[in-house]
Amino acid sequence: MTDRRKLDDDDKPREECGLFGIFDSPDAAAHTALGLHALQHRGQEAAGIVTHDGTRFHNERELGLVGDIFGDPEVIKRLKGASAIGHVRYSTTGETIKRNIQPLFAELGCGGFAVAHNGNLTNGRALRRQLVRQGCLFQSTTDTEVIIGLMAISKQQDVVDRLVDALHQVEGAYSLVALTERSVIGVRDPLGVRPLLIGRIGDVHILTSETCALDIIGAEFMRDVEPGEVVVLDAQGLRSLRPFPPAPRRFCIFEYIYFARPDSIIEGMSVYDARTRIGRELARESHVPADVVIPVPDSGVPAAIGYAAEAKVPFELGIIRNHYVGRTFIEPTDHIRHLGVKLKHNANRARIAGKRVVLIDDSIVRGTTSTKIVEMVRSAGATQVHMRISSPPTTDSCYFGIDTPEREKLLAARHSVDEMAKLIGVDSLAFISMDGLYRAMGLPGRDPRRPQFCDACFSGEYPITLTDRDGGALEPQLSLLAESA
Repeated sequence: MTDRRKLDDDDKPREECGLFGIFDSPDAAAHTALGLHALQHRGQEAAGIVTHDGTRFHNERELGLVGDIFGDPEVIKRLKGASAIGHVRYSTTGETIKRNIQPLFAELGCGGFAVAHNGNLTNGRALRRQLVRQGCLFQSTTDTEVIIGLMAISKQQDVVDRLVDALHQVEGAYSLVALTERSVIGVRDPLGVRPLLIGRIGDVHILTSETCALDIIGAEFMRDVEPGEVVVLDAQGLRSLRPFPPAPRRFCIFEYIYFARPDSIIEGMSVYDARTRIGRELARESHVPADVVIPVPDSGVPAAIGYAAEAKVPFELGIIRNHYVGRTFIEPTDHIRHLGVKLKHNANRARIAGKRVVLIDDSIVRGTTSTKIVEMVRSAGATQVHMRISSPPTTDSCYFGIDTPEREKLLAARHSVDEMAKLIGVDSLAFISMDGLYRAMGLPGRDPRRPQFCDACFSGEYPITLTDRDGGALEPQLSLLAESA
């Protein structure tokens, strides 16, 4: 864990990863780089692209942001070929080192194979141990490489059959894009926890995590990849395979609350509209007399707009975010880490002083940044500060590709809402109820008999077996960064 990451800690669940794949396009590498740029919010640690030119594979994988890696036209020129896959990474398993950057590549008995993964395998460590005992070699520490290992020992001949054979042995949440010598392949896990969708620009098909990656290249959205579906893009067009038995959908509800870009449409629903409806529901459940509704930018903005509209209280940008905070140029001492929140946020005193403020944020994880934001708003002259959260309390760790701390480090796992309010320093604190969240999604409420989403981080009800955890081998996703001093 680097000091830079500690300084940049904003006490949020970290985005998972973003995927992009395109087949038979003369601008494959450029379109992939643009698509990854639109998906940058899903991972800022590293990015990679692998292409195939009909003869050989080419790859560029580096630590850093998409624009820094692929902004040079010479890099794009080196990525020759009409087919490509790309990945932006926030590591949930494996260290932040170059050999873990995806897409991963291997030469298999069926030919060259590159793969990029969004999610987490909950039996990855157990499978890795088995593969090592069988003589498999691993070049990375990511769970994604387990899929390659399983394909390497598969008795199937065709590359798609090998991939399906491997996926029948894994547990967890995953969306994959893969590149072979003749195709681009997309797969979504049987419960559809992580997003993956299909787009098109002319006759060229695209696979990606969010519709915003289609918008940037002028492509049209076709449909979501169905849970448990394998999509093959090749010279024959688009083929769909259904090698897994049907299962109830359990799409990650946190995509709507926080992860996805608000201008994306996922699973047929506008992310922006979902967030504004959540805000309206939050106001109906827990409004208090106030003079102004202020979002914690940027993720709290749509919910705050919905809240303000429902409560009929003015919406104001009372906190301004600095969008240009990247790697720190100064030594991250304890004192500088303490000032980290001011590098990202500053109070707009003219809209706060003398007012009763409702602060809207999407989640509270450890509570460190919430405390600093509240202190900032009070210092700017607020007479009252009420915090409203557009998700239920985060009481449990995620094992499906979202970066959350161990359960004992989650504030809501250790304290009641009233205790949390005192620790954060607000006059009142309220979270949207689970039923309210489901109502905002267009459902009557949460029904445990007919679950619609994965909400394990709020309910502790995990829809996928946690083999590694229950066997003592799995930790939650990389814990959120160390508490600021």
